[in-house]
Amino acid sequence: MSQALQSLLDLLDLERIERDIFRGHSRPAVVPRVFGGQVAAQALVAAGRTVPEDRHAHSLHAYFLRPGDPGAPIVYTVDRIRDGRSFTTRRVVAVQHGQPIFHLSASFQLFEEGLDHQAPMPPAPDPATLPTSGERLRGYDHLHPMVVERFLEAREAVDLRYVDEPPYGRFGEPREPHSQVWFRANGKLEGAIDTPLLHVVLATYVSDMTLLDSVLLAHGRGGWAVGDVVGASLDHAMWFHRPFRADEWLLYDQESPSASGGRGLGQARIYTRDGALAISVIQEGVVRVPREH
Repeated sequence: MSQALQSLLDLLDLERIERDIFRGHSRPAVVPRVFGGQVAAQALVAAGRTVPEDRHAHSLHAYFLRPGDPGAPIVYTVDRIRDGRSFTTRRVVAVQHGQPIFHLSASFQLFEEGLDHQAPMPPAPDPATLPTSGERLRGYDHLHPMVVERFLEAREAVDLRYVDEPPYGRFGEPREPHSQVWFRANGKLEGAIDTPLLHVVLATYVSDMTLLDSVLLAHGRGGWAVGDVVGASLDHAMWFHRPFRADEWLLYDQESPSASGGRGLGQARIYTRDGALAISVIQEGVVRVPREH
């Protein structure tokens, strides 16, 4: 396991303050606020620690209410909404400086057999043939060195590989609002930490990294990496359909069906390497073009 992945796992390992109250910390992000994927992942950890181990997360719905402060701890309070015979529901509120910054509802289910079908996996190249994040960034002289440094730091824990050039690589040229990314944890998850919840939590963390890229592609915008748009996540929803491992390659197939009113919508499917549809994701975010004065 890489040191960066171990640091990420430590970040997601919350401190229990009371029975249903947990405390988490943050690390610097590209922008001076807490990375949304981190808050969502930590909130799911908090919810999962109040649920029996034989019940696995099957969906989450979340709203980002205020920017998080990276320099302050985040307190997660879990409300045990329902414990049914098959399903368990939890609500989590993340608080900083006395104000809620994030709200999550998550549902967990006891495994059962049922009808089974899925959308087929789209074609994609072998991830081993694609450049790493570090290799992608070489030659992009228009990016600020601090952005590059923090961008790579955030991805050292996760091996993330774009199938095509990301928005910051060929901005100014509108493209189809579709993006594909292969990703996996940068190291093997073994031992006591290797639980279904951890794999779901890591996928939640990564899911906020690139989902709005397809919005930017449609308009030839380079995004937050080059400063030609201002963006932030508004809400996030995920459905976990089938078992998967976050330390094995997953294909994140993303598209944007709409952008309007200063907002952009991204929707995606995440497949295992052997073609199983593991996760569906939908996210809306603020995508504003700064006004010229």
